[in-house]
Amino acid sequence: MNVSLQNYEFQDFRSILFYLCPIFTYDNVNFFKPKRKTMLKEFKEFALKGNMLDMAVGIIIGAAFGTVVNSFVNDIIMPILSSLFNAPDFSNLFIILKAPSDAASTNLSSIEAVREAGGVALGYGLFINAIISLLIVALAMFIIVKGMNKLKRQQEEAASAPAGPTAEELLAEIRDILKKQ
Repeated sequence: MNVSLQNYEFQDFRSILFYLCPIFTYDNVNFFKPKRKTMLKEFKEFALKGNMLDMAVGIIIGAAFGTVVNSFVNDIIMPILSSLFNAPDFSNLFIILKAPSDAASTNLSSIEAVREAGGVALGYGLFINAIISLLIVALAMFIIVKGMNKLKRQQEEAASAPAGPTAEELLAEIRDILKKQ
């Protein structure tokens, strides 16, 4: 939008305001200028923040940790618990709510077979596995957070160490030195 007034060329609202009210300067009226950032610049600012990188590393480590916890539960904890409770496998503990239409020809010994045949089964064994995994992850996170809190407390104690004598203590020392002389 170009408007001409007494041989002045106005490019935008700010230049008109500057002409009509000389008290305003271009610095004072910057709030009229729309702030435009390209999407690429905004993404660059977001991506280069340190917290995002820390979060990405945490997510990747968390996914790997989840795989390790699942293996620990399924391959170490569950066989031990299964032998204690005389159950062959907790993941195959289920209750059939609706039998498949061809129940006679279907192997009903695993929850996967029942579900593939079209039956409905309540898999409480899988739920027990998930609860045990959750408890292990919660315990590991508790240990990590407890360690981090301990480190923070140690850093705060080191930072809050006395910086030196106060003004009154220094004046008292000077007074004592002057009395000795």
